[in-house]
Amino acid sequence: MPPDNVRHHPHLFDPNAASIHDFITPRPGRGKAISLQARDRAQHAARLLGQMEDIEAMAAERIAAQKAEGVDAGNGVYLQFDSEPGFDLKFESLDFAPSGIELCSVRRSPIDRLQATVFVPDGKLSFFLNRITAYRDDDTNPKKDGSTQPKNRDLVESIADIRLAALEALWTDDPELYPVPDQDVGWEVWLRKSDKLDHLQRFREIAAAHDLTVSEESISFIDRVIVLVSGTGRNLARSTELLGAIAELRLPKTAASFFTQMNSVEQQDWVDDLAGRLLPPDAASPYVCLLDTGVNRGHTLLAPLLADADLHTYKPDWGVDDRGGHGTPMAGIAAYGDLTDALASAGQWPATHQLESVKIINDADPHDPELYGAVTSESVNRVEVNPERRRIFCMAISTPDGRDRGRPSSWSAAVDSLASGADDQVHRLVILAAGNTAPTSRGDYPNSNLTDGIHDPGQAWNALTVGGYTEKALVDQQQFPGWEALAAHSDLAPASCTSMTWKRTRWPVKPDVVFEAGNMARHADFEEPDYIDDALQLLSTPSDFARRRPLSTFGDTSAAAALAARQAAMLWAKYPNLTPEAIRALIVHSAQWTEPMLQRFTDPQGQVDYEAVMRCFGFGVPRLREVLSSADNSLTLIAQGSIKPFQKIENDVKYRELKLHALPWPKDALEALQDTQVTLRITLSYFVEPNPGDRGWATKYGYQSHGLRFAVKRASETVAGFQERINKAARDEAHDGNHTGESGMWTLGRGQTLTTVGSIHSNIWTGTAADLAARGHIAVFPTYGWWNKRPRLNAWNKTSNYALIVTIKTPETDIYTPVANIIDTPIVIET
Repeated sequence: MPPDNVRHHPHLFDPNAASIHDFITPRPGRGKAISLQARDRAQHAARLLGQMEDIEAMAAERIAAQKAEGVDAGNGVYLQFDSEPGFDLKFESLDFAPSGIELCSVRRSPIDRLQATVFVPDGKLSFFLNRITAYRDDDTNPKKDGSTQPKNRDLVESIADIRLAALEALWTDDPELYPVPDQDVGWEVWLRKSDKLDHLQRFREIAAAHDLTVSEESISFIDRVIVLVSGTGRNLARSTELLGAIAELRLPKTAASFFTQMNSVEQQDWVDDLAGRLLPPDAASPYVCLLDTGVNRGHTLLAPLLADADLHTYKPDWGVDDRGGHGTPMAGIAAYGDLTDALASAGQWPATHQLESVKIINDADPHDPELYGAVTSESVNRVEVNPERRRIFCMAISTPDGRDRGRPSSWSAAVDSLASGADDQVHRLVILAAGNTAPTSRGDYPNSNLTDGIHDPGQAWNALTVGGYTEKALVDQQQFPGWEALAAHSDLAPASCTSMTWKRTRWPVKPDVVFEAGNMARHADFEEPDYIDDALQLLSTPSDFARRRPLSTFGDTSAAAALAARQAAMLWAKYPNLTPEAIRALIVHSAQWTEPMLQRFTDPQGQVDYEAVMRCFGFGVPRLREVLSSADNSLTLIAQGSIKPFQKIENDVKYRELKLHALPWPKDALEALQDTQVTLRITLSYFVEPNPGDRGWATKYGYQSHGLRFAVKRASETVAGFQERINKAARDEAHDGNHTGESGMWTLGRGQTLTTVGSIHSNIWTGTAADLAARGHIAVFPTYGWWNKRPRLNAWNKTSNYALIVTIKTPETDIYTPVANIIDTPIVIET
């Protein structure tokens, strides 16, 4: 489904209680038909053929100019195809790789035209001429009812005009931001990528002759290479006419360095502008509670979101202010994200949540190490004097002591106990930073990251532990010649710890997800990398804003954890009825691995070591749009429930129940797609009650109170047969119920322990739509833990809350509407 046509909607909640239900057949959904203006066939074909004839003459002149300039390979021109205002353009059919014809960019104009820019190699204009001619002269083969239509009708009738493309046609940012032709500016240039030609090298050669400066660094993807270019639009347009290398143009992303190079007065102007655009959250909004070094709330951007009464401290004589310089920038990120984006935005800035602070660290009065768990618990109790608030606890404080190596510590167990509500039945969402590698070891990146384990208490089962990746990978070569980014774009951040040394154990996979953590740079003349370019960091609110400047850089896994807390708060603000288990589940559920993450652990045969991927990056990078919203072709269903895993029969503790979710399912829409490949993602989140200690940990199920698993009905089995299979699997941990005899393919496949460790489980199934259509039942069932292995503790009658998240994705079919109709939910279209 074209991006411009995808509608986004709120996620749907399963209204059914988790039990056995007859399946309700959903009303069929339909894919969105292409919207076409009525055409006179002969007249429309003649008009487009006339435009193509004009293009042929101009294209011949342009090709001749290219060859005169010495460009003797890859010659071609750019064409722009426009739809009628308010109508569709079948732009997928404009791309034809066998002929070297490449769709470069698609945008929507201010007058609601879809505009596609296509590179056409020399001699290949006949591709479009032939299709227009066939539309004019030929009909399709008759259908069963005898009806026919013009060949290529959808493509040709969707085209209103064809012309040689100007440079503006490659611009995919806001049209109003397009620079004037003679303005010397920076451009983010997305180059085409080819196995036959080095477009980057050829572009460098042409650019040098046209007063364009190209950055030494580039970011490479499967079919694009991105560089920064300085120069005028007029010169860039001339180079584009000579060399068909550019696929897309954007403004360079505003970096933290743009603001950090300002003086304090200039920074304050930007800060005041954002503060003037801020829309405060409502009183019932959720809170991010920072367990850190305190916060200096007098900052212009923090005061509206953090009340004096919400500043707390572990020891009264410490005060609540931030003297350690860490809590205040955490607050800025938790409130606004990377301030680079917020300051550079336009229009109102609606705040979705508020802040709280508990000062738990004071460098002048350090805690004894063994007290950290108690300090954390007590600090949580301090802030819960307002028990009615929905709050996310965010803590980036950790210890690099590696003795635990993933095993539960007193600190991590205290976090697990707080999250599970073991003492007070209050479930809490806790977000932890994975911890940072030693700065002195970063010259050995990434090897040092793979041996530096997650810092205590980041191994906590129930916490959302956040590592770091980075998209900040371009160094300003004019200011810092010879320096290059240490980490590649979309790869592991230099500071991020991993659980690679925990492999081949049953210890949880950590981190759970990764967020932006900034980057570093290196130079061949220096042994150690450095934070030399502020553009490699995030921007936030410094603690010393009153004495210096109101903006400064911030990064590493602390910033990543604060970003995760912000995302969680935004999610909770939108869906106030979610449980902490569900918030954690949706963030993990929306995460994706980037190409560099997968490539890092792919062998020469193309096999991915998913255990390594997950112990380095968790489930990947959460995508905010997917965290917050479903789409026409991407339906997310949320089920929240509880289960009593065990019961006592005479002197034995046995299993009590499984929960069967008969979900509202877009069966007819999926069946209509038949062999189309679709995906099903399922995430199950729950909290365990901890039982720490070396003796307990040595027992297979000693630490966790219980485990939960999910299983999906297969297309070929009945609901009764499914239940029978799962009941047997529930009592055998080694039984691989998700994969034995399974059709389709699970990403975390057979033999993986990754689907059973920890207290959050997520997996992706890929198969045919027809197969998925018959899979509308998902079971949640228990496995062993100390609740049933230690009956004398009388924990066997406890209940476990859980969240089950299910997402179905199709290439383009609307599967959201049928399910919304089944559960009688109004269809809301989000902007």
